[in-house]
Amino acid sequence: MRLVVVALALALCAGCSNRPVGVLTPVEAAVPDTTKVDLLVATTREASTDSGILYTGERGPGVSLDAFTVSIPPDSRRQIGEVQWPRSLPPNPETDFATLAVEPLPNVKAARSWLDSHLPKSRRVLIFVHGFNNRFEDAVYRFAQIVHDSGSDVAPVLFTWPSRARVFDYLFDRESTIVSRDAFEDTVWQVTSDPRVEDVTIMAHSMGAWLAMESLRQMAIRHGKLPAKIRNVILASPDVDVDVFASQWRALNGPQARFTLFVSQDDRALQVSRRIAGGVDRLGLIDTKHFYGELEKSGIVVIDLTAMRSGDALNHGRFASSPEVVQLIGQRLVNGQTVTDSEVSLGDRIAAGAMGVGQTVGSAAGLALSAPLAVVDPATRRTYQGQVERFGQTVSETVEDPGAD
Repeated sequence: MRLVVVALALALCAGCSNRPVGVLTPVEAAVPDTTKVDLLVATTREASTDSGILYTGERGPGVSLDAFTVSIPPDSRRQIGEVQWPRSLPPNPETDFATLAVEPLPNVKAARSWLDSHLPKSRRVLIFVHGFNNRFEDAVYRFAQIVHDSGSDVAPVLFTWPSRARVFDYLFDRESTIVSRDAFEDTVWQVTSDPRVEDVTIMAHSMGAWLAMESLRQMAIRHGKLPAKIRNVILASPDVDVDVFASQWRALNGPQARFTLFVSQDDRALQVSRRIAGGVDRLGLIDTKHFYGELEKSGIVVIDLTAMRSGDALNHGRFASSPEVVQLIGQRLVNGQTVTDSEVSLGDRIAAGAMGVGQTVGSAAGLALSAPLAVVDPATRRTYQGQVERFGQTVSETVEDPGAD
């Protein structure tokens, strides 16, 4: 498709923002009617001496652990599905997401103590893995928003891997997921080994889904099967080769966990990924008419979001951009309820609701979870002008499809 580069440029512009970088320095006081979200964060990123950044996009020597408290503005000042990034520093908790506290945790024992003290009565844990092109702060604030807006009765754990958050470092990010496989496997194992934890959901987006599946595959091979406490695995817009997924699935040896896929047949990011990968389908782009039967036999639930309005130009972040889908994740999937495709993709009420918030999630905040080809940070935009011609020529030669509309 000859317009791929043009579409890419439009997507880049959609993510343009003047918001500052380095927003994680804690503010001193909370504001009435704001909501506090506590997160346990495990990362394989390199530490930064800048308190507003905390971790860079480079690879660290091991796993670092921190406890975060994030303040979310009053519901009257925000819309579900939106992250309110500050326009200037320090952030104003009345209108912006803000960090209230960061506590470095020295070891796994300290992390387990945090987890035990934050377990709800359900004893459920939600582990989230972000996708390509995320700064550390992107992952922290977006996950805080998902936890808040979904109403999930869980202890939230974020696993964030090294991403340079630059579109031209796609391969570096991809290799970083490989470097992080063992660390994510160990994180999941530590959570499921906690005797107080009863139920674990793993939710991964885009490239993060590849990392999650590889780590679960390793775990199943190492131990013969996945821990029984893993009840749900949610893969949103997974940027995973369908043949690779089939191999990963076989290695799981008939998992008891319920697997749910969020797919969109018009996901432009995955369309580009598919063409660059030699035309092999990406899991998040599958045509349910051809694959649904096979997946259903395996016990995998496929939810097609194609019919829903999208807030981002790439149609890659629908699971996070729709209030209905976010709440569906928190109130039903995480709680172990089965959801059918017809309840999501074809409902007029949900589609109408998604239309109402579509514009807000097309911002840089909405694109924080979007993968291959969405640029959200100023540093990348500054380098974009000098690199786009070279990159655009390569992409055009790779993905050009004269027969496409």
